[in-house]
Amino acid sequence: MRTKYKYKSLRDTIDRIGQQIAYSVDYADSFIPRNTSPKEIWSILKDNTIYKHDPPGIELLQSFPSLIDDNYWGTPGMGDCDCFTIAAVSCAVARGIPVRCVLVGNHSDMPSHIYCQMFDGSAWIDFDLVNSDYGYTKPYKYKQILNVH
Repeated sequence: MRTKYKYKSLRDTIDRIGQQIAYSVDYADSFIPRNTSPKEIWSILKDNTIYKHDPPGIELLQSFPSLIDDNYWGTPGMGDCDCFTIAAVSCAVARGIPVRCVLVGNHSDMPSHIYCQMFDGSAWIDFDLVNSDYGYTKPYKYKQILNVH
């Protein structure tokens, strides 16, 4: 399920991301092999995603199945940080891995990026598919952790 809408508010966007995650869990269950670690999930998703900014004036939130099978851009895996976060969180939920979302930016009232963190059994690991390395994200001044229920 793809959601394309004019941006209203941060709260509205977070709610819509939550809806897309819930919709994506069954797909993630079939996409990611059982007993897969967070690092292995990252590698699988990294091999299947391509970063592209949203269209101007649109907040595009693609579910995991839309991201891979019915992509807005016509290229499987093409999306931005919120699409990648939806995919990653749905995979973690499907595999029973503790996960949380992280909003970041350089101004406290205006986050500019979202990614997730997965608990690998000993620590929370940054899971930011926009970056090239597992466990890494760029430093930001502002950071807010959102628990996933």
